[in-house]
Amino acid sequence: MKEFTIEKNDAGQRLDRFVSKTVPLLPASLMQKYIRLKRIKVNNKGAKKDYRLNFGDSIQMYVNDEFFQKPDDTNSYLAVSTPKLNIVYEDENIILADKAPGMLCHSDGDWSYNTLIANIQAYLYQNGQWDPKAENSFAPALCNRIDRNTGGIVIAAKNAQALRIMNDKIKAREIDKFYLAVVHGKVSPPEGTLKDQLFKDAKRNQVMVKKSAEAGSKTAVTKYRLLTYKKGLSLIECELLTGRTHQIRAQMANHGNPLLGDGKYGSERLNKPYGEKGQALYSYKLRFSFKTDSGILNYLDGKTFSVKKVDFVEKYFPGYKIK
Repeated sequence: MKEFTIEKNDAGQRLDRFVSKTVPLLPASLMQKYIRLKRIKVNNKGAKKDYRLNFGDSIQMYVNDEFFQKPDDTNSYLAVSTPKLNIVYEDENIILADKAPGMLCHSDGDWSYNTLIANIQAYLYQNGQWDPKAENSFAPALCNRIDRNTGGIVIAAKNAQALRIMNDKIKAREIDKFYLAVVHGKVSPPEGTLKDQLFKDAKRNQVMVKKSAEAGSKTAVTKYRLLTYKKGLSLIECELLTGRTHQIRAQMANHGNPLLGDGKYGSERLNKPYGEKGQALYSYKLRFSFKTDSGILNYLDGKTFSVKKVDFVEKYFPGYKIK
């Protein structure tokens, strides 16, 4: 039990708001339950959640110690009462989660529980697949990341061995990644391979396409093919043969076909009529193409996983079926 005395600066606020600030990792639904069950009391008596605190009131909280920790990426799962996950595939070693556009994979510095990793860890914790107290150092982790405004499949490892193997496979380019994108104009030729030099400006978090190699630049290779065209927009599939920052966005813009909604590499003039707030880009398909032994993950070799619904496809190309 922890006890708090209300000072002048806390007087006048509601009980539930005081608790949410004092115990930031306690999910709102659990806090409401604890107030009802009188595990959170005022002056050793039960109180309503909207009770207005007075100077000198004493608050008793019968709440587990872990909820009082300073919130960060290592414990944010505790604040997730109902995990929000769209699981494409799951087994005893990995999860393939379909991340929604707008959701962060990890916290960007300001603590938040609305991240993909927090929701995955909460899901595994709540269904008994992960017990943090029984682990010395391991926590379920993401093997790859996707930009905040890009949606699609992210791989999460449930155990250390799977994490190690999957990271090695990603580094060795033994996992094929395919994206869907909507770009301005009709892509010509209808299929091809873009090979460029990309130079990253870390301060601006932006890459520039260079005609030839220079100090600090890296080769970027993207295969693309036109899937369909309608009213000035092309739906294309891109396969990453390298994994550079903003690779598809920068290369397609340089090719003359910037992504719809892309505020960093795209065209404000072309984007304005559509009102999109993020780039129309989705990591919709993964194919495991292991060339070397993959230990406990051998069973994944040759398998392909994909999402069947992408909002921008349905919006701009109604009737098109993702294959």
